[in-house]
Amino acid sequence: MKTHAPAASSSSSSPSATRTAELDCLVVGAGPAGLTAATYLARFHRRAVVVDAGRSRARWIPTSHNCPGFPFGVAGPALLEKLRAQAVGYGAEIVSGRIARLERDGDAFIACADDGTRWTARYVILATGIVDQMPSMPGLEDAIARNVVRMCAVCDAYEASDDRIAVYAPADVAIRHAVFLRTFSRNVVAVRSEAGEPSDACARLAQEARVSVLPVARSLEHDGRCCVFRLEDDSVHRFDTVYPVLGCNAQSELATALGAQVDENGELHVDGHQQTSVDGLFAIGDIVSALNQISVAVGHAAIAATSVHNRLPPNFREDPEAQPPSAAELPSPGGA
Repeated sequence: MKTHAPAASSSSSSPSATRTAELDCLVVGAGPAGLTAATYLARFHRRAVVVDAGRSRARWIPTSHNCPGFPFGVAGPALLEKLRAQAVGYGAEIVSGRIARLERDGDAFIACADDGTRWTARYVILATGIVDQMPSMPGLEDAIARNVVRMCAVCDAYEASDDRIAVYAPADVAIRHAVFLRTFSRNVVAVRSEAGEPSDACARLAQEARVSVLPVARSLEHDGRCCVFRLEDDSVHRFDTVYPVLGCNAQSELATALGAQVDENGELHVDGHQQTSVDGLFAIGDIVSALNQISVAVGHAAIAATSVHNRLPPNFREDPEAQPPSAAELPSPGGA
């Protein structure tokens, strides 16, 4: 992906003072979705600011081979760096901070950061994402970095093909995800994260897909090569790959405080333009009720940013003002 020399107006800084001039658009979140929206808005010559809390879910990705345009894979932090460089290269302003409150003020929005900085914007694009509930285990970050614990079967189960795979979750959730993973391995089991029997329907699914349902795990460890479960029946099981599916927290509070509609997971409903049920408030990426994928987030961003641009007043390019004639071009005093 090509980047361009930064424009003179671009910056990446921390907010330090109250902003009073109205923006065309405020983007909240600087993951793949938010940074793509920033690039589009900058290329539309719109005045936008991105507020980045530095918590993008993409930072957990050791290497993704599922991201279009990277045939040899790309690490999440490297992808974020490229997307940021592209946005800043077109003049996008990205500041560090966390938006604590979003309010409506007539036809505009007022966003307030933790440090008291305020922005007024005609439109807002939320790219605040979700936060995964992670298993309690020593060495979790190292296990993720070594691809022993994986977070997204759609993204990376191909790389776990024919591994010994466990899904760690409540019984029904574990079974449904394990059945999905049977596409990639003949050896997939469900490990219960809490007490409870599977529903009849999920028990049948497990039987049909030849997925064993193991007892509740007492502990989960990473031994440097494998993930090790110690179960309540005192048995020990080792797996090449574990997918924890323990739920997530949707970061949708800014929108729901304004009355935006969400699904049962707290993720936002949007229309075909990525607008929430609140007029002028758009949402993109994992915070939206949709498939959580980088490619989907990028598509959301393109749609939302273009919709914002089309709803704003035209920003036509005009001819420069005529320059005054030089002294040599002026008629001499007294006529010809």
